[in-house]
Amino acid sequence: MNDYVIITDSGADISPENLEKWGVLLCPLTFSFDGDNTIHTGEDMPAAEFYQKMRDGSIARTSAINAETLKSALKAVLDSGRDAIYIAFSSGLSSTYSTACLVAESLKEDYPDRKIEVVDSLAASAGQGLLVWLAVKKKREGASVEELRDFCEGIRLNICHWFTVDDLVYLKRGGRVSATAAIAGAVLGIKPVLHVDDEGHLINMQKIRGRKASIKALADKLGELKKQGADNTVFISNGDCIADAELLAQMIKERYADMNVELITEIGPVIGAHSGPGTLALFFVGEHR
Repeated sequence: MNDYVIITDSGADISPENLEKWGVLLCPLTFSFDGDNTIHTGEDMPAAEFYQKMRDGSIARTSAINAETLKSALKAVLDSGRDAIYIAFSSGLSSTYSTACLVAESLKEDYPDRKIEVVDSLAASAGQGLLVWLAVKKKREGASVEELRDFCEGIRLNICHWFTVDDLVYLKRGGRVSATAAIAGAVLGIKPVLHVDDEGHLINMQKIRGRKASIKALADKLGELKKQGADNTVFISNGDCIADAELLAQMIKERYADMNVELITEIGPVIGAHSGPGTLALFFVGEHR
């Protein structure tokens, strides 16, 4: 009943070491820098080096899951006699989920006795990571693979994502803000507060003046949206700004004794390529997104 493997990808921003502890298999997404043909997975380049290259002007490009990479990982699980459930990076931000569905469908004929479930997390960064962690806990409670699929699909829209960035230039490159807004933001010290909506897209919600005020705004959102009686786990992710992540964690501990900052994790290249260094993000189970 419980003989299956949870799989996720680099979009979750959970370290390979933590995923191994959780018993979760990682399928890496890839990235490269303009003018360089080297394909990276994130494990071969420390986050500090990646963000320094961005600060120096390099532009990173990311790719969705490679179908053959995922197929190979799934086949290894299925060949071992176990079922699989893949919790994929948001379909609102990547074609990874649709690719995974095609791969799973292609394997069903060869493995008629095995179950392959694919879940669209509608999440990103440690929001996807939090969904994976909640799935791990559910599996440990004895949930079947079908029950786990239903659980993930039932709770995913309660996984709140709130984040702020230190420099609008990276969001401008991705078309999230206009060039005019990016210039004005730099001059006026505007730090946007964004979230991920129910379709898994990034949405600009507030314009805050000053970095510390934007960090406080993230903590405010936890108080506004946290769901009473739900899992009290909080994840924080950061793009090479650990001091700000620790400040946010301290704010939460001082203001919300009922919430548990379980993990502070790095934002990897797949997310960081679009949000840039200085991104700070907060994730928790809320009444709604």
